[in-house]
Amino acid sequence: MFAISIHILNNYPVISFMKKLITLITAIALTVAIITSCNSPKLKDNELSAQEKEQGYQLLFDGRTLSGWHLYNQGNVSSGWVARDGELRCLPGTDARHGDLLTDQDFENYELSFDWKISKEGNSGVFINVVERPDIPTAWASGPEYQLLEKSHHDYEKEMKRAGCLYNFSPQLNPAEVKPPNEWNHSVIRQQNGKIEFMLNGIVTAKEDFNSIHWKKAVANSNFKNFPEFGKQLKGRIALQDWNKGIAFKNIKIKKA
Repeated sequence: MFAISIHILNNYPVISFMKKLITLITAIALTVAIITSCNSPKLKDNELSAQEKEQGYQLLFDGRTLSGWHLYNQGNVSSGWVARDGELRCLPGTDARHGDLLTDQDFENYELSFDWKISKEGNSGVFINVVERPDIPTAWASGPEYQLLEKSHHDYEKEMKRAGCLYNFSPQLNPAEVKPPNEWNHSVIRQQNGKIEFMLNGIVTAKEDFNSIHWKKAVANSNFKNFPEFGKQLKGRIALQDWNKGIAFKNIKIKKA
């Protein structure tokens, strides 16, 4: 017993030194990490990170122009949609031509993410699988809608019209709050072989299978039954809704799934 005690006492300075050394190394490592984080360039809006590029993401809005977009059934004409201060905005109350803004490309299986902010009592949406034809009057006549709505809008009391809903077909799958007017929200739309998932500010708000009997019956029992192309496509263009209210988008990114 006495010999063991002497051994512990003899090694105590070594143990104490090692503890201090480990503490010092940890502190240095944390300091280096903080300095590196502060000095590393932050990702700007409407840019892709190195990881996003590796994952195959594509920017749909470059932050400066409307390149890749056009007005539904009207082509590249001047309109209420503008690229300003790094935002894709729809300006309300102007004499400019109005209409839904549409991608030049079709998309099928993908993950789309975007940030959006909306004015007080604002109402807008994102349509998917849109068919653009002269005999189809608007984007919503073919494309199901990810609803965008500000909380003070009178439709917010209708559960199937709240932000993040599959518009007019189902209430939010999980409760998700929309940010106050002119604060940025983050949304995600995923589609894989006709199965879609909507997310609002990190929460899953809608799921549907556009191949299912359930969906076909839901459409047949809705106001969209009078539009023969509505909800039938699993591929199409993406459209941003102009409802003559202030709406803005940024960081619109898509990758093939």
